Amino acid sequence: MRFGPVPLGEAEGAILAHSVATPEGRIRKGSRLDADIVARLRAAGRDSVIVARPDPGDVTENDVAEMVGRALLAPGLELRPPFTGRANIHATGTGVLEVSRAKIDAANAITPDVTVATLPEWQRVAAGTMVATVKIIPYATDGAVLSGRLDALTGALRLHPPVIGRAELIVTVLEGAPDGTRAVLDRLDRLGVACEVTQVPHRRDAIRAALAAGDAPLRLILTASATSDVEDVGPGALVDAGGRLTRFGMPVDPGNLLFLGTLGSDRVLGLPGCARSPKLNGADWVLERLVCGIELTGEDIARMGVGGLLGEIPTRPQPREPRRRDQNRSSPPAGPVVE
Repeated sequence: MRFGPVPLGEAEGAILAHSVATPEGRIRKGSRLDADIVARLRAAGRDSVIVARPDPGDVTENDVAEMVGRALLAPGLELRPPFTGRANIHATGTGVLEVSRAKIDAANAITPDVTVATLPEWQRVAAGTMVATVKIIPYATDGAVLSGRLDALTGALRLHPPVIGRAELIVTVLEGAPDGTRAVLDRLDRLGVACEVTQVPHRRDAIRAALAAGDAPLRLILTASATSDVEDVGPGALVDAGGRLTRFGMPVDPGNLLFLGTLGSDRVLGLPGCARSPKLNGADWVLERLVCGIELTGEDIARMGVGGLLGEIPTRPQPREPRRRDQNRSSPPAGPVVE
């Protein structure tokens, strides 16, 4: 592609590189200069204009954006019509987005002309959420550079829709302890999961009995007091019921005190106390993947530490950083303080 100023008499058929104001209105950059536009530019007193002129074999920006976008498509995703060298990919339903870093890196390594940006891996999305955008930098790209390289992008994006439609939430009760079931039920509702709530005393045997009586493919346990050990009432009850504890604790904060296990073919998730808040926490990352049928092991949870420092929850009984005892409320704190 050739780029630069040309006399107006040679501009017809080229692509306008920069917007130009005329008495009849602005001519937007990226416009193909036909005879009428050239006449408007001449009437506005222009004798030259900066343009891009594709060479034989070049592909225009919108066509390249559509080609790359289609190579990235997968079931549950749609490509919106390209404009100004950009094509956006949106989800058509609820799910969790899987992203292949290697394939996205490969797309961005084809040529600096092509850029692809995505949401973070394993993010929950709803219908209409933009999951990726393709932006082409110049007005045209050499088609030979793209030839044979887009097939390798297949599978770069994958939307996992929910596969579990029913769950059971076991909530233990202690006098004075907060309930917190609303925030959990709202999370499940966003994923299209119906949930039955069972309240039991904060005792190991009561939780075991509730687990044994249930039959949902996903069981959630929200204890009135935070789980402090593998022998605490929640994980202990899971083992007593014949289940298997696969992970206790996660490197995501808030969310550290989570446990994960199985009971037969059913998945069991012990929720940390921060799940009572609607704010994002580590339990969201695990719950969303379980509902969408994504295999999740203890090793997967162990790899969540990078990016796992999430926003503080104001209602947490023990914030990360205690308030300075000598802090004067009328003056700014001397160091970072969590309210």
